[in-house]
Amino acid sequence: MKNNKLGRLLEPSLGLYLACMVLFALASALFSVPLAVLEGVIVVILYLYLRRSRSMRKREMLRYIESVTTNMDAASRDTMLNSPLPMVIFYPDTDEVVWSNERFLQLTDEREHLFDTKLSTLVPGFDHRWLLEGKSVCPGEVKLGTRRFLVYGSLVHSEERRGRSPMLATTYWVEITQYAEIKEEFFASQPVLAILLVDNYEDAMKNTDEAARTALRSAINQRLAAWVHPTGGLFLRYDRDRYLFLFEERYLKHFQETKFDVLDAVHDLPTPGAVPATLSIGVGKDAPSFQELFEYASLSIEMALSRGGDQAVVKNKDTFEFYGGRSKEMEKRTKVKSRVMANALGELIADSSHVFVMGHRFPDLDCIGACAGVCAIARKRGRHARIIREPGNNPAAEMTEKLSHVPEYKDAFLSAQDAIVLADPRTLLVVVDTNRPEQVMSRDLLECCNRVAVIDHHRRAASYISNAALNFHEPYASSASELVTELLQYILEPADLLKIEAEAILAGIVLDTKNFTMRTGTRTFEAAAFLRRSGADTGDVKKLFQSDLEGVISRYDIIRHARMYHGSIAVTAVDHPVGRVTAAQAADELLNIIGIDASFVLSPDADGQRTIISARSIGDTNVQVVLEKLGGGGNAATAGAQVPNPDVNAVLQQLLRAIDQYFEED
Repeated sequence: MKNNKLGRLLEPSLGLYLACMVLFALASALFSVPLAVLEGVIVVILYLYLRRSRSMRKREMLRYIESVTTNMDAASRDTMLNSPLPMVIFYPDTDEVVWSNERFLQLTDEREHLFDTKLSTLVPGFDHRWLLEGKSVCPGEVKLGTRRFLVYGSLVHSEERRGRSPMLATTYWVEITQYAEIKEEFFASQPVLAILLVDNYEDAMKNTDEAARTALRSAINQRLAAWVHPTGGLFLRYDRDRYLFLFEERYLKHFQETKFDVLDAVHDLPTPGAVPATLSIGVGKDAPSFQELFEYASLSIEMALSRGGDQAVVKNKDTFEFYGGRSKEMEKRTKVKSRVMANALGELIADSSHVFVMGHRFPDLDCIGACAGVCAIARKRGRHARIIREPGNNPAAEMTEKLSHVPEYKDAFLSAQDAIVLADPRTLLVVVDTNRPEQVMSRDLLECCNRVAVIDHHRRAASYISNAALNFHEPYASSASELVTELLQYILEPADLLKIEAEAILAGIVLDTKNFTMRTGTRTFEAAAFLRRSGADTGDVKKLFQSDLEGVISRYDIIRHARMYHGSIAVTAVDHPVGRVTAAQAADELLNIIGIDASFVLSPDADGQRTIISARSIGDTNVQVVLEKLGGGGNAATAGAQVPNPDVNAVLQQLLRAIDQYFEED
């Protein structure tokens, strides 16, 4: 409060000027008595003027109160003047206090000179713009010392004065300190449920003796127990690789700020085998019951696993939040799941009146290859599948044209509008190579089909197709074509697959694995071998990836403008539209340069509505995590984004900030 008085003393005011003039008059008396007398007379005149000005202001305030209480009775006027609530009236344009009652003075420890004070000085941080916006209640709590208030107010017109706004603001201050503390404690004590899963338990424990397995389990338990101990929560293991953790929400913020550092603590444990143990955490909060809280946590752990594991996911009633997830996915699929999914998909197709297959917008070879594989499954089950075709040119146009000339695909392609007209309650829609509803070729078709099957290999984002009757989602797979090939092996013989279908599917695998150099596992080569037995010609597949001379020149022009960022990341932005295939090839080509572990290529779309980003990685940089901040997706090695902003330079700055955040969080 001393600082407030000092600040008020130093503010320009007539009282300050009078004090200075008195000092000057006393000093002048030492040199000239007549001059000192003259200055004294002026000081007296100004002092009388100050008294008169203050008196007029008080009378004006009383007239204001009289004007707003003209129709009130005497008791109402007395209530206005002696309000039981702290009350202050001020000019909203200058923030100067006009009048306040005794209760407000008690709050601020002020007893005098209130008319020379600004409200922001009395209540630091108080913003009265809500009054100018026509609101009657301050949108947030107002803190005054250790106390909290809810402020009500209004603006009224007063008599207009020269150089002064005709508006006056009247505010009433209702103390809610106790209520706010109870409210904070209520929300801080809300239950939060977490499921902790050692997501590669089998891989970490296999090929080791019992003593080593026991030591590793004990080390994991100790790390987890030390992490949960400060919360005083309930922590127990309910399966060999699963734990349940119930705690209060007040501790969740610390976990989020530290990026769930227990993930690194478990990952850094020495393991007897070559595979380090990794942990996934699914957290549920803001649920009205414990049952729904457990459902949120279960959805979170499922989301963490679908994104590759080794991360934490927090779900509330509206959204998901992600922490970690930077490590590379490891192949850990079993043929049992593929066989079960193959049988389930076959039964769904056989029981359907129509089968539609749809990929993502601007489909690539992996997308069209997966569509062709689903058509082969449908043909084996006695159904004719139809592929949703996107109008215009796209990377899969050549393969689509080849398929359309095959008798089995004569009527296989149709528009989304025609499919919506044909759809009925028994229609099955198979979505391939994407799991996000906003990325499918036709969202209207997705929403009008009651039965949906999803086959995808991309890491799951916060938005995904949640009502699927069948969800074959494996982020460890190289491509959607690889997943479809595994299904094919349990449904038909190699001879049942058309040569053009086998080549389309193999082209999808070749595209996403960069000629079997990226994201490949043993299952990838098994799938390629099956397609080769089905008649796929690798030479014909190679021709699908040939570029014309103009495309090659454009690709190397993009590479020429690349610049290095954070040491090993190449970023290049061009201000003119280029083909998406060309941009993707440029991003791939940059990885052939020594010292580059990740690449980002930005270019405006041909329609001038958005900026396209293609990203690739062969190092530790997870490009999917980076582009997620810009609304993109993909996997750790290959990702993309379509930012709804045609200004490439602006999007480039957003990308650089996202890269900075990625390394700051590392």
